[in-house]
Amino acid sequence: MTATERPLTQAQRQERLDAAYRYCAAVNAEHGKSYHLATRLLTADRRPAVHALYAAARTADDLVDHPGADPERDLADWSRALLDELEAGWSDDPVRLATVHTYRRYRIPVEHLVDFLAAMTSDLTVTGYADIAALDRYMWGSASVIGLQVLPVLGTAPGVSREEAAPHAIALGEAFQLTNFLRDVAEDADRGRVYLPADVMAAHGVTREQIEAKRYDARFRALMQEMVAIVRRRYDDAAPGTPMLAPESRDCVRAATALYGGILTEIERADFRVLDRRVTVSRPRRLGIFARRLASAQAVRLRQRRA
Repeated sequence: MTATERPLTQAQRQERLDAAYRYCAAVNAEHGKSYHLATRLLTADRRPAVHALYAAARTADDLVDHPGADPERDLADWSRALLDELEAGWSDDPVRLATVHTYRRYRIPVEHLVDFLAAMTSDLTVTGYADIAALDRYMWGSASVIGLQVLPVLGTAPGVSREEAAPHAIALGEAFQLTNFLRDVAEDADRGRVYLPADVMAAHGVTREQIEAKRYDARFRALMQEMVAIVRRRYDDAAPGTPMLAPESRDCVRAATALYGGILTEIERADFRVLDRRVTVSRPRRLGIFARRLASAQAVRLRQRRA
């Protein structure tokens, strides 16, 4: 702030914060259609925080996936600004402002943000992973902590601690991330990165060069079939966590799980042909899932009002 600028009034600060959250919601709606659809099932007080966390993750990811002249510096500058602003409690950037407010409101540990930013930074230099254990270490920052960030926003059921629900939140974050990896094999290869474990690829006789050349064959099909099974087990690990959440948040998670899990089904229906196309869940299917979960969410809120 310069000497000629006046401090913002409380009303002006609230106006900017509201605008920041609206901006994050627009980012979510544009880039994460399935995720955004699921967030509409959340209560109005929780929804903006989830949009903020999504927008922050998307912004950092875009600095890596759609780089400027100096992506390492751009990401470092953005990361440093966010961490400084988190301590200060304010930002003039809409995504960072909403993220700062969300972190402080829900007392999300800053370590989750640090680990996420470290994972994004590694994407600038790491191009592959030797095995599932190595991929899991990467996903701690890129996916696991996302689940842990969202957990305080969703809330837990009476008598359930965050610590009890945390392993399932971690598993769901990983399941979503792995689903994206399988859907985006070709897109990631174009950026010079392969998120399929090298040892699993080798076991099926699939090489990195084959993926980069987008050559589909029986070996690639078998590789993807095994990877889909691995991802489904992560969804199974996550499933016990949904009943641990606050009742009014469960339908959002169930919808997101059905929407992302549906991508795996569509990959199977495409006979695992993901090298020459981007598999998606159809709009009628997405809306059908949303409608079913909406009816359930409305019933939960009605019961809560009557209680």
